[in-house]
Amino acid sequence: MITGAIAVMTSGGDSPGMNAAARAVVRTAIAEGIKVFGIYNGYKGMLADEIVELNSRSVSDLIQRGGTFLGTARCKEFKTVEGRRQGLDNLQKHGIEGLVIIGGDGSLTGGSMLSKEGGIPIVGLPGTIDNDVWGTDYTIGCDTAANTAVDAINKLRDTASAHRRIMIVEVMGHTSGWLAMTSGIASGAEYIIVPEVKYDIDEICEEIVESYNKGRRYTIIVVAEGACSGVGLKNVVQEKTKIDTRVSILGHIQRGGSPSLEDRIKASMLGERAALAIISGVNDVVFGFDEGKVVSINLFDSVNNKKPLDPELVRLASVLV
Repeated sequence: MITGAIAVMTSGGDSPGMNAAARAVVRTAIAEGIKVFGIYNGYKGMLADEIVELNSRSVSDLIQRGGTFLGTARCKEFKTVEGRRQGLDNLQKHGIEGLVIIGGDGSLTGGSMLSKEGGIPIVGLPGTIDNDVWGTDYTIGCDTAANTAVDAINKLRDTASAHRRIMIVEVMGHTSGWLAMTSGIASGAEYIIVPEVKYDIDEICEEIVESYNKGRRYTIIVVAEGACSGVGLKNVVQEKTKIDTRVSILGHIQRGGSPSLEDRIKASMLGERAALAIISGVNDVVFGFDEGKVVSINLFDSVNNKKPLDPELVRLASVLV
């Protein structure tokens, strides 16, 4: 049972809804009579002692904002035992007895190391637009990012149709094709290319040429960056089809923007649960969602397992795309 103070931090790539989650952690802890500190700029800020006590006003006017008011940064030093020791010393200096970490696999792995080496209670919240954290159906920011991608694809379809072009849309996802698969299905793309599923570019190009010969005006191909380069794919497709082909790399636009209703509500639910759990003495868990309900996942199971792409999405794409 924690009676003194906890801390909250965001780490890794930013995702819409992180502010909502951090806000819920802060206000829940304060409501429980517990001090709460914010660690600015992720693990780098932990080592640099960028640790500040927060109050309810510190997190006002945030729930509708994308990004993370706490900031995030890469930190090579934290990957060393000495670096993590420095981070733990700084936490102890402020009387921090537990830590809530909002981030993806790498961030949660860092938390698991702190727990193993320093014994500090850790509760993780999955914050990544890739929706690739094992054990949860949902990660903070994935819904907003997918809607951003769908909106962009809808706009690109208009210009592709006007010029009878093939439009290749590259979305984020180094090892996970969730964002490409869901945005591709939702936007009615003709082809979706993801790291988890094999594809035959020659077969795709032959089908495209045949459809254009029958009068088709455009083709949308959504590709996850981890499957292949959008620019490289564009060159191959244009060479093989002889059809004007353009590529649009959505890039970091997918990380930004005001979070969707789903990301605001779910992130808030996770933040409240995380604060209550760590105050009550829960340790080494990640909170996520399973079939619409908040569930706890063992932290070490979460970081040591790879989440597969939902086979139902793959099956649905095979029918609809």
